Amino acid sequence: MAVCKDRVVVETSAGKPTYVDVTDEVRRIVEASGVKEGVVFCISQHTTCAVFTEEFDHDHNPAGDTFLQVDLNNGLEKVFPEQHDWTTYNYPGLHHFEEVESWPNPEAYLPGGDRRYLWNGDGHLRSTLIGSSVTLEVEDGKLQMSGLASIFFVDYDRTRERTRKLRVIVMGE
Repeated sequence: MAVCKDRVVVETSAGKPTYVDVTDEVRRIVEASGVKEGVVFCISQHTTCAVFTEEFDHDHNPAGDTFLQVDLNNGLEKVFPEQHDWTTYNYPGLHHFEEVESWPNPEAYLPGGDRRYLWNGDGHLRSTLIGSSVTLEVEDGKLQMSGLASIFFVDYDRTRERTRKLRVIVMGE
């Protein structure tokens, strides 16, 4: 059995969830793998990020978000509202702040020592609900997806810009 590992690097924005259609990158990795029959795993390496498949949406709101993204965000907001203060969620607690502040590079997580950058409990919960991976079929050396189906990587942590990684593992014959 052949195994091919690669990754897709995603730049995310601050202020709102960042959705990125990674279908073309995953398709390229599958075709370059040489696997003719098998599966491809797309796995987020981050706890506030999710991976899912959905139809490609042609309609956008004025902010550039697709209607499906807006609808998903609105639904998730009802289940897990955005964290804007210390009382929205139990997470993060005092011990978590203290642990992050003891790391060799706390500035990467708490710019300027501002603990509000860890107010991302909603991002963790939303990504847990949506899921951190998808598994898809490879047939005849091609990624198998119907019609307008796309693979989306989303970062629900809106506290700051980040560089995120999606692992892509192709396995088969």
